[in-house]
Formats: sequence, structure tokens, C-alpha cells
Amino acid sequence: MSDNSNDLTVPHALAWVAGSDGPEKHALNIGFMPLSDAASVVVAATQGFAQPYGLTLNLHRQASWAGVNDKLASGELDAAHALYGMVYALELGISGAPATDMAVLMGLNQNGQSINLSQPLKDAGTTTPAALRKRAGQVGEKLNFAHTFPTGSHAMWLYYWLASQGIHPLQDVNSVVVPPPQMLAHLQAARIDGFCAGEPWCANAVLLGQGCTVATSQAIWPDHPEKVLACTRAFAEQYPNTARALVMAVLEASRFIEASQENRRSTAQLMSSGEYLDVPLASIEPRFMGFYDDGLGKQWQDPHPLSFHNHGIANFPYLSDGMWFMTQFRRWGLLRDDPDYLAVARRVQQLDLYSEAAGALGVATPSSPMRCSQLLDGSVWDGHDPVAYARSFALHARHDPS
Repeated sequence: MSDNSNDLTVPHALAWVAGSDGPEKHALNIGFMPLSDAASVVVAATQGFAQPYGLTLNLHRQASWAGVNDKLASGELDAAHALYGMVYALELGISGAPATDMAVLMGLNQNGQSINLSQPLKDAGTTTPAALRKRAGQVGEKLNFAHTFPTGSHAMWLYYWLASQGIHPLQDVNSVVVPPPQMLAHLQAARIDGFCAGEPWCANAVLLGQGCTVATSQAIWPDHPEKVLACTRAFAEQYPNTARALVMAVLEASRFIEASQENRRSTAQLMSSGEYLDVPLASIEPRFMGFYDDGLGKQWQDPHPLSFHNHGIANFPYLSDGMWFMTQFRRWGLLRDDPDYLAVARRVQQLDLYSEAAGALGVATPSSPMRCSQLLDGSVWDGHDPVAYARSFALHARHDPS
């Protein structure tokens, strides 16, 4: 990793460490899944970004998102690289763990997930929406698609994409949960016909001749919210200086990764090691740098690549981002009733804490905690009428009469 001394804002760091502003807790257990988008947490912990804030970040690689879910809720992990939807499912009591007051401290990245199909589907030419619709409509065994957690972003991207192609994700196909690093083994064993996951597992499958990528998450929603830095609200309230210092360290690491192409490359090299992803650099670096080969003969430099900072836009905890996941929970029957979308998001998204940290580092924050986006099916999401939005889709779970 190249020298980051020019990127560290040391005077700010020392100001926050001193006196009553110093962190209440200095050694933190931080969970992460072996995914490319854990990079800013790994860089913060290992490349000298945490120490100036009086923190030691002890990284704990997790085997599954279910493990992250349970360990965050129990307090075994102080904070974690987490699925956006998982945090909200914990808050709402639909994650499989007891309902837990949760906090999104900051966004960790935007974009950079993919939907892959198996080699048998590729060999059969079943790689277009029309071919998939025809295959899904055949009498016989349904196609099996994997995602990584029932309320996670990969389930939501998979469901959204299938529905946008006229395939009902709850009726026309079967869905199963598989941890990201196990996707390739499930493909090779013919237990699944496709999957949605974070990198490098989609690129790795293509590189090893196990199918193709048919959609990227950024094609579904350009610059969509993805992973977050999460903790319980009890942790953020008990250790506010620690939480702010943690955000500052990770925010500086995020900015560092995108300061130059060389920093991106050195970060990809770091992530390839056995401690983090344990896969060849060739499976990580191209998509980490925004270059895609879909395994179907198409190659491109993506206009919305995996982003860790994007001048702070990737890190700001927009209220509307958290609300969107709840609308999809409602759409697909994971929530029986509409929550108070805005009130829940205001509890979870730690806007004040993030803004303090960003301000100290000179990172701009947007003028509004809502943002407007158009998704691939033409729907526009701006957070202003979530109840109507959740009910606006032609394909959805059967809603109750209320």
C-alpha cells in the first residue's frame, strides 16, 4: 500500500483524540464479509488510519451474513461492514434475531454487485430476459437462484431485476440463501442456476468458466446504496466519541482508496490476500477498477463502478436510501404492514454524527437527506411517498387488504 501521509488529516485527528472528545472505547471488534466492498474497513484497520483517532480496529472475517446479523445484535461485534437491508431488518425485527435498535453510521460503497447465470444456462443460450422468461414458464422444476441473506441487498437486487424482466421472484423461480464465497461451489454442484452477490465472486465465476454476468446492480439502480458501517444504537449512544472517530477513520480510508488509480490497485492487491478475500488478483482487480467482462463477449468500462467515496456521496447516510429497502420489504411481503418509513429511517441513519465527522475532514455533505433516482424499470424513487411507491409495482407479493 502506498504512503497515505498526504491523505491523513492529522491535525483534525489529534483534536478529536484529546481530552473529553477522546474515544470512550479504544479497541473495537469489527466484522466484515470477504467481499471487495469491505475494502475501506480493511484499509482503515490496517493502513494507519485508525491509530491517529485513538482506535485499534480488530478485524473479524465472517463466514455468513447470518453470522454478522447475530453478532451485531448480541454485541459480540462492536460494528461491522453490513448489508443495508439487514440493518433495517434487525431494526424491524424481521432478520431472524430479536428486534434491535440499530444505527447506520455511514455508507461504505455504492454499486459493484452482479447477477450471474450458470454455465449450463449459458451453454443453452438462456441468457436473455426473453429466454429466461420462457424457461421460467416451462412446466417442471423451477430455476434456483441464490442470494446472500433474506433481507439483504442481493435479494432485493435479484428480485427487482427478475420482476423488471417479467419473472416473478417468489412464484416463477426458487430462491435460496448461500454465503458469497460458496456461490462457485454451488454452481459447480448444479445446486443453483444463478446468483446475485458482491464481487469478487461474480467475476471469479466468469474467470473460471462457470457462467456469465447478465446484469450489474448499477444497471438496476445507478449509484445505488450498498454496504454500510453499522452498529447498535446502544453502542453509538454509549460511545459517541468512539463512533465518530470510527467514522472519521473509515471515511479517510474511503477517500484514500479513490485518491488515485494506484491507490485503487494497491487496495485490490491488499484485499486479494488470504486474510481478506483469498482469491487471485485477476478475480478482483478488473471490476475493482470498473472494467467488466461478462463472459458473453462484452467488455466495458462501467460509468458507475464500485465507489467507496465519490466526494462523500457514497458515504452519506441518506434517509431515502434506508427507506427504499423498507419499501421492498413491503413489496415482497417481508413486512405485513407499512412502517412509518421516515421515522424509522430517522432513528437508524446517524445523520448528525456523520455530518460532524465529515465536517471535521472537509468532506461535503448534501443539502438534503433525500435523493432522487430512476431505476431500470423507469420507476422514480425520491422517498416522498413510500407507501404508494411500495404498492406501485405490477409484480409484488400478495398484499393484505389493509
